[in-house]
Amino acid sequence: MSETDVNDQDPEIDRINLRISRSFLEVVDESWRERGFNSRSEFIRYALRDAVNHPEGAGFWKDLAISEADLTEGDAISSEEMRATYGHDDE
Repeated sequence: MSETDVNDQDPEIDRINLRISRSFLEVVDESWRERGFNSRSEFIRYALRDAVNHPEGAGFWKDLAISEADLTEGDAISSEEMRATYGHDDE
């Protein structure tokens, strides 16, 4: 019996579905591997736990979700536009 089968039998464990863009999923996968997590699920559980335990950071996650939606819909603006709007220059 696989670990997945065992966890599916645990009444304290619920499985959820999450829809995110393929490009963002690639970033998530790269992140959990670079940070030493054993799996994507472990990384996502950690991120959710952190968001719940530190609600002051919730604005960050909301902004990230909005940015992801904007990017997916083609509504994102370029870094050049950001620099022009906010007057920042990398040089």
